[in-house]
Amino acid sequence: MKVVIAIDSLKGSLSSMEAGTAIKDGILAAKPDAEVIVKPLADGGEGTTDALIEGMNGERIDLTVTGPMHTPVDAYYGYLKDTNTAVMEMASAAGITLVPDSEKNPLLATSYGVGEMINDAIQRGCRNFIIGIGGSVTNDGGIGMLKALGVRFLDENGEDAGEGGQALAKVARIDVSGMNPLLKECHIQVACDVNNPLCGENGSTYVYGPQKGVTEDMKKTLDEAMAHFARVTSETLENDYMNTPGAGAAGGLGYAFLAYTGAALTPGIELILDAVGLEEELSGADVVVTGEGRLDFQTAMGKAPVGVARLAKKYNAKVIAFAGSVTKEATACNKEGIDAFFPILRSVCTLAEAMDPVAARNNMTATVEQVFRLL
Repeated sequence: MKVVIAIDSLKGSLSSMEAGTAIKDGILAAKPDAEVIVKPLADGGEGTTDALIEGMNGERIDLTVTGPMHTPVDAYYGYLKDTNTAVMEMASAAGITLVPDSEKNPLLATSYGVGEMINDAIQRGCRNFIIGIGGSVTNDGGIGMLKALGVRFLDENGEDAGEGGQALAKVARIDVSGMNPLLKECHIQVACDVNNPLCGENGSTYVYGPQKGVTEDMKKTLDEAMAHFARVTSETLENDYMNTPGAGAAGGLGYAFLAYTGAALTPGIELILDAVGLEEELSGADVVVTGEGRLDFQTAMGKAPVGVARLAKKYNAKVIAFAGSVTKEATACNKEGIDAFFPILRSVCTLAEAMDPVAARNNMTATVEQVFRLL
């Protein structure tokens, strides 16, 4: 029996690889001669960097960058030496959790630190990038990141236009001559799971701005400023990505990647499954095991476990999912390729007891063993 495991983390309990290893132990307890392969799994959002560092023998690179409110913050990214790849989350440098609600200010918040992370990785020799852009606190159209990469944004007097959302309307001329020349050698893939355009009622400012501090009376002005910035960009670079799905992600950072770096925006789960080489292992697999902390209706809407299931079905493998808990609506997962799913809790307990890493690991291994004894 060949079994391939790709399970998302059980947040607060087990990492993707810890959960996968616990499952492997359960399988081997029931089927000692089984061939078991464990792959890391994430969806391109929070935890992706950690999952790929752990699951692909990566190195964690710690560095200090300019935070969203212009003060230093500690950030990190993953360096996968075998593939010369940097894995990073923009939230590490410009995330919404880095700024208290009382201090959020979309007119000032900058993505500069994201560009500093990219520069650091380029200097380290990385030419392949996987960048998750969820969870931002910025609405600057990516101006901050681009400035860190060497682009100059000038006002009508030829002076620096500044940073943050307040700079967007001031941009009269863009000078890309100082942009890091090594970017032309880089292959940048951006994990993006939203389809919003840059501007308009479905754009970055109207849809995501309020959680970053955009007030009702700011929306129209800031949205028009973003459109102005996009027009100047289009005139300078002779491209037009303003209405491209995903351009509005991360306060316009999706747009900046598209227009200035030639990056590709890809659904997170597709990007990660490709990066970890899951499909290469599925040939000849009898069973594929996946799961996450809680299986519910949202899982069926295309989260990581369903991404795994759909890929597994191309190879006619049975798909089993394990989770810390399941909801009544989780039955929707059965229609999306998960043949059967199982909660791992084995007794009545508190949430804290269920999430204890040792208990979670033991519950996972014991539950998996019984399922595979039946198989």
